[in-house]
Amino acid sequence: MRTLLAAPRHALTGLAAALVLCLASVPAFANPDDAADPVLQLLAEKGLLADPSPASEPTKPTETTGAPKPGLLRQMHDRASELTMAAMDLVGVRYRRGGTSTETGFDCSGFTRHVFETSLGLVLPRRADEQAAAPGLVAVKREDLRPGDLVFFNTLKRTFSHVGIYIGDNRFVHSPKPGKSVRTEDMSFAYWAKRFTGARRADATAGLDSAIAAPTPAGD
Repeated sequence: MRTLLAAPRHALTGLAAALVLCLASVPAFANPDDAADPVLQLLAEKGLLADPSPASEPTKPTETTGAPKPGLLRQMHDRASELTMAAMDLVGVRYRRGGTSTETGFDCSGFTRHVFETSLGLVLPRRADEQAAAPGLVAVKREDLRPGDLVFFNTLKRTFSHVGIYIGDNRFVHSPKPGKSVRTEDMSFAYWAKRFTGARRADATAGLDSAIAAPTPAGD
């Protein structure tokens, strides 16, 4: 810390600019204790940043019923990111009816089950329709979709007969059918738009440990 105190003012100015850029990119749910960072306090003492006033008592946020805490928001974001990345890593793996691994290939529900288990440690039921009714999943409207949500379609004249994982920008990733491989699709295409039957999201406050793995394969 002595070296920083003795540094020329132009060096501290550059450091302040870098810190401002870093702080500008911090998510809205960053730790509120960051304001008490000793480096920021030092820069404030040098007149390079506004005084963080660590001695003043922080204003308590207004309590809102049901509003997620910052830590929970970060956890939800991290979980969704990990899940979507795990799903995209499997693009190109061949379709196989009843398949549940990268070695054997996947059918639609085998793919989603594998991704949820390996990325989140959450065990979904085996069939697509059972996943739609799994404990710990909550229904989501199409306009409220977020990356990591399960999206369901009627492809066999049966509700919830196909499932994939939403990845954002109106696209989802799934294991489609025999002869094909895991790939992404645009949900705005007529085929998928008219067959969309619902979406589910893993509740951050509930586990899926009670989900029962059924040995029967999914519909398609």
